[in-house]
Amino acid sequence: MIWRTIRRVVVVLLVVLAAGAGGFWWRAGVLDVAEIRPGVFMLSGVGGNVGVLATDAGAVVVDSMMFARQGRGIRDHVRKVGGGPIVALINTHYHLDHTHGNPGFPVGTKVVATQQTLAHCRALDADFWAESPARDLLPSETFEREWSLSVGGKTVRAVHPGPGHTDGDLAVYFEEDRVLHAGDLVWNGHWLNVDPAAGGTIRLWPVAIDRLLKLDFDVVIPGHGPVATRADVEHFRDFLQILWRQSYTAVAKGASRDQVIADVDLGGYAMRRLWFYPVLSRATVVGHAYDEGQVLLAKARALAGEQ
Repeated sequence: MIWRTIRRVVVVLLVVLAAGAGGFWWRAGVLDVAEIRPGVFMLSGVGGNVGVLATDAGAVVVDSMMFARQGRGIRDHVRKVGGGPIVALINTHYHLDHTHGNPGFPVGTKVVATQQTLAHCRALDADFWAESPARDLLPSETFEREWSLSVGGKTVRAVHPGPGHTDGDLAVYFEEDRVLHAGDLVWNGHWLNVDPAAGGTIRLWPVAIDRLLKLDFDVVIPGHGPVATRADVEHFRDFLQILWRQSYTAVAKGASRDQVIADVDLGGYAMRRLWFYPVLSRATVVGHAYDEGQVLLAKARALAGEQ
C-alpha cells in the first residue's frame, strides 16, 4: 500500500512537472510587441527585452532572448512589419537570455558586441557556442567603446559605458527616434542581477548609467521590465547608489552578511522578482553588494598594510 501511494505521488509530480515545462515552452514562443516609435519596437517574453528598428532599407535587432525559436520569431516580426533584411544583430552582453536566440538567425548575419562580451561567450558559456549553428552566430564584429551604423536614414549607435551588470555591457541608441535600448544596464521594476565573474560591479554601475544619461533619449527599452523613461533610469541609478553606499558602510563597520541583508534600507525602491528567474530577490541583490564590499575592503586593507 505504501509503495502504491509513493508511485501515485511520483506520477502526479511528473505530470505536474511536464505540464509546467510544456507551459514554459509554449510561453517562450509568445512575443509581446509594443511599437514605441514608428518602426521601433520592443519585443518581450521569456528572456531579455528585444529591440527592433525596422526600415525599408534594412533592420537592426538588439538581443535575441534564449531559444532559437525566439530568434526565428523575431525575424518573423521584422518581416511582418515590412522591415528590410536584418543588417545587424547586436548582443548587449553574453547572458543566455539575451544571446541564445542567435542560432535562430541565418548563418552570416552580422553579430555585434563588445570585445569583452565575445570573450565571455567563449570563456563562460563555451559549451553552448562550441558547435554549429551557435558557433556561427557568435559576435563577428566587436568594438571597445563605440560602434555605429546608418540604415534607412536612421543612425544606430552602440555604446560601452563601462562596467556594471558585466564589464562588457553595451547600450544601443536609436538617435533620430531618441530611443535607448539599455540592456541589463537598466532593470525597470525588477530585482537586478550582477555578474562578478564577468567583471560586474554594483559600485561602478551608477557611473556607467551617468554616461548613458549624457545621450539625448526620451524612451528606454530596459533589459527587463516595461518600457521606461529617462526618469526611470535616474531612479534605477539612485537605487544602485543607495544599495552600494549602505552595504559598504555596514561592511566597513564589520557587519555580517545576514546583518547587512536585514538592515539595508532601500526605502521606496520596490522591486519585483522575474517570474522566469525568481531567484533574484532583495536578499540576493544586497548579498552581491555585501560580497563586493568585502572584496573592496580586503584590497583597501592590503594596500594600507603595504604602505
